[in-house]
Amino acid sequence: MSEDLVFYTNPHSRGQIARWMLEEVGAPYDTVRLDYDSTMKSADYLAINPMGKVPAIVHKGHVVTETAAICAYLAEAFLEAGLKPGGDALADYYRWMFFAAGPVEAAFSNRAAGFAPPEDKQRMFGYGHFELAIDTLETAVAGKSYVAGDRFSAADVYVGSMINFLTMFGMLAPRPAFTDYLAGLTSRPAYIRAKEIDAALQEAAAPSPA
Repeated sequence: MSEDLVFYTNPHSRGQIARWMLEEVGAPYDTVRLDYDSTMKSADYLAINPMGKVPAIVHKGHVVTETAAICAYLAEAFLEAGLKPGGDALADYYRWMFFAAGPVEAAFSNRAAGFAPPEDKQRMFGYGHFELAIDTLETAVAGKSYVAGDRFSAADVYVGSMINFLTMFGMLAPRPAFTDYLAGLTSRPAYIRAKEIDAALQEAAAPSPA
């Protein structure tokens, strides 16, 4: 492991996305598991992320928060992993990663909270309405193995994770475009490793039976 790259997370969080990205990068990293009601609100961690939320990474003394930013940063910091495309694919890489992080994330969060913008206020929201955001997301992956170009990238980590989460929470119907796209991503060795690591952390933190 390496003190050059430290990952702060909770296995029941969006930290699972950053974990997958770290496993794809392949660089050594240390994991610090935080609890929502204690260590995540401690002075030590608030000095790293004043929002008191995960995930966060510290790479060579520099803090990066926000999951999409972590994915984009790691792709840039470890170019040898080949997770940032070049050429014509770069536009789709940024477009769809940050579409998922912006409009899709907002649409998902508001829907989970039971809120939908009234029709006369939809222009005030970056996603308009939930169905529009999801229909647009479908166009990004329909008929594709990868969201940007002809090879896997950090954008697939983020976009794929968002689609996967929406499906798991029952907020996204299993459209063929989504299930076909996810099938290739969730069979990747790094994805499987990341899930196994977080599952082990979840199990270790589970209360013992009485």
